[in-house]
Amino acid sequence: MDKQQEEQIHSLGVFAIFRVSFLIIFSWTNLFTQITLSTIFPLSLLSLMHLKISDHFSQQNYTAFWLFQTVYFIFFLVLSMLSTAVVVYTVACIYTRKEVTCFQVMSVVPKIWKRLTVTFAWSFIVVFVYNMTSFFVLIPWVGSIGPGVGGVAILGPLLIIYMMGFVYISIIWHLASVVSVLEEVCGVEAMIKSRGLVKGKMVISFAIFLLLNLCFVLIQVGFHRFVVVGKSFWSRIGCGVLCFLFLYEFTLLGLVVQTMIYFGCKLYHNEIIDRSYLENHIENVYLGDYAPLRPDDYRSKQFYM
Repeated sequence: MDKQQEEQIHSLGVFAIFRVSFLIIFSWTNLFTQITLSTIFPLSLLSLMHLKISDHFSQQNYTAFWLFQTVYFIFFLVLSMLSTAVVVYTVACIYTRKEVTCFQVMSVVPKIWKRLTVTFAWSFIVVFVYNMTSFFVLIPWVGSIGPGVGGVAILGPLLIIYMMGFVYISIIWHLASVVSVLEEVCGVEAMIKSRGLVKGKMVISFAIFLLLNLCFVLIQVGFHRFVVVGKSFWSRIGCGVLCFLFLYEFTLLGLVVQTMIYFGCKLYHNEIIDRSYLENHIENVYLGDYAPLRPDDYRSKQFYM
């Protein structure tokens, strides 16, 4: 990562973050191809298969439907954590300008698995509590709203508020995942730290995550419309392949982007991981003695090249 790219990250603009993320992916195509084929490829395939199979089970057997949902959730969680770990760590290696192989990156996963699992578990708890609270708050409102323009005028803002809250939680969750990979914190502590990092850059972060979430929603809607309930066999095959490729690429892009937001927020708060410390950290992983980054490994200072 050169000086110009770091300056773009420091600005933390929407286009700057996406531009640097694309440059990183295309500059390290071979490495990202290897790690995504073993992580994001099965994750994307599983996600789309879930939409198709769920539609089949929901129309026939509810017991099989919920059993499938449980198995899917477990595999989805494992593959999501694996993808997050390898992509975030790969970007960190690229930040240090250090050559790294797919095998070296994959060897990191068992050593950070516990922290990432704790963070994911707490994130799911927060999402569950938020959704349940929103459900019990919105249901009385929805029940009291009559049909017509007035009902839509009231329900619309409520749904917008709900979506804004959900995107905010998504930002904290994804940044907490990056924090758990690169720092010696996890769970609630990682979420609190990510909340502190995003302060002052919430609007930019919100715009980026909202855009990414909209892309994922459009892919799923398109897959359901043209593949799950589609008519023509060949159009279903073609649309299925396109949706898979889009989901595959956007998942990789999303993971790189959230790591770039992490570094950008660090720069914004004049707190950046020193390259020498991060490089030593990665060297320790290669030697087999994994030592997560500690708070002392950070230098709170104005960042200069």
